[in-house]
Amino acid sequence: MKTELMSANYAAARAVMSARVEVVAAYPITPATTIPEQIALLNETGQWPGQFIRVESEHSAMFACTGASSTGARTFTATSSNGLLLMDEALHWAAAARLPIVLANINRSVSPSWNIHVTHDDSMSKATTGWIHFYVSSVDEFYHTIIQAFKLAEDERVLMPVMINADGFVLSHTLSTYDYLEPEEVDKFLPPYKPPHWVMDPENPVSHGNIVFPEYYMEFRYAMHEGTHNALKVYEEVEREYKKLFGKYFGGPIDCYRCDDAEVVFTSQGSVAAEAKDAIDELREEGYKVGNARMRMIRPFPVDRIRELGSRVKGFASFDRSVSYGYGGPVAHDIRATMYNTKHRPIIKSYIGGLGGRDMTVSDIKEVILDTVKAVENGETGPEETWHDLR
Repeated sequence: MKTELMSANYAAARAVMSARVEVVAAYPITPATTIPEQIALLNETGQWPGQFIRVESEHSAMFACTGASSTGARTFTATSSNGLLLMDEALHWAAAARLPIVLANINRSVSPSWNIHVTHDDSMSKATTGWIHFYVSSVDEFYHTIIQAFKLAEDERVLMPVMINADGFVLSHTLSTYDYLEPEEVDKFLPPYKPPHWVMDPENPVSHGNIVFPEYYMEFRYAMHEGTHNALKVYEEVEREYKKLFGKYFGGPIDCYRCDDAEVVFTSQGSVAAEAKDAIDELREEGYKVGNARMRMIRPFPVDRIRELGSRVKGFASFDRSVSYGYGGPVAHDIRATMYNTKHRPIIKSYIGGLGGRDMTVSDIKEVILDTVKAVENGETGPEETWHDLR
C-alpha cells in the first residue's frame, strides 16, 4: 500500500487496475469524463491490460457491459447525470440478469436547466432499478469502495450490480490523498470472478432472456429483491475482511459519529456528511447532544440500523441533496417509513439543500441541526420539508 495524491476520478481509474477489471465500456460526460480518459491512458501505456470499449452513448456503454459481464468478465463503467438517465433501460436489464457490474456515478444535476455541479437526483431516480447504491465522502473511500463493490456484487448470495456515487467536482476534481493497493495485494481479497451460473459461450450455447409468463415472473423479481437485501449482511463481511487485510474501514452501511448519547442525529449522503463532523464537534462544545449518521448505503436501505439508532434519539435532521418532486427528501421519507411501525417515533425533519452545487457550510449544517433541536424541544410534528437557504 502506498499513499498517492489524486482526484477521485483518477483514483477510480486506479481502482480498475487494482481490481483487475477485464472490460470497461464508457462514454464521456462531465464531470465523469476523466475516469474513462484515465482508464484509456492506462490501457494504452500497458499499465492496465484489459479491454476498453469506445461506444457512441451511455446506453451502449451499459449494454456493452452487460454483454461482457454475461461472458464472465469483471466489468466496470462510469457516468454522470443525463448519461445515467440514458442508461435506464440497460440498468434494469443488468440488475434483472443478475450481473455484478460496478458503476462509478459522479453526481451531477440533471438538465435542464444546465448545471454541471452536484445534485443527487440522477442516482436517487435509479433507486428502484435493483442496483445497490453507495455514497462516498472522500477520494480514499471512493477508491476502496469500488474494490469492495466487486467482492460484494460477485458474491453468490448477492449477484447484483453496484453503483458508487461521488459528488461532482467536490470529489471528482479535488485532489486528496488515498492509499493505493497493487493488484497483487488486492488478489488476497478479490479472487478472479467465477460466475456461479451460466455464461455466454459459443461452444456451449444456452437460451436466456426469454419471455416469462405471469406464473413465474414474480419469482424472478423476488430473487432480485432477496439478492439486494442480502447485500447488507454480505457487505459487513466484506468490510471486516478488508479491514483485517488493509486496515481500512468506512463505517458499514451507516457511518455514525458521536451518536452514542445523541438526542438529535443529522443524516446525509456524500461530501456534506464529512463536513457535518465539524458542525457536530462545534455543537457539542456548545452543549448540544447531537451526532452525525452518514448514510453510505441507501439501497438496500439499512432498516435495522436506522431503527436501532432511532430507538434512542429524539429527532432526525435528515438532509437530502435531492428532491422527490411533490413529495420531499427521498432519504428522509425512507427514514420515516422505517420508523413508522416502531414503538418509539422520533421527530424526523426533512431538509433539502445544496442543489446545483450550492455550498453547504459548517454554519449551514449547524443551522439545520439546531432547527431540529428546537422542534424536539417544542414537540413539533408533521412531514413538511424545509428548503435550506431558499432565495
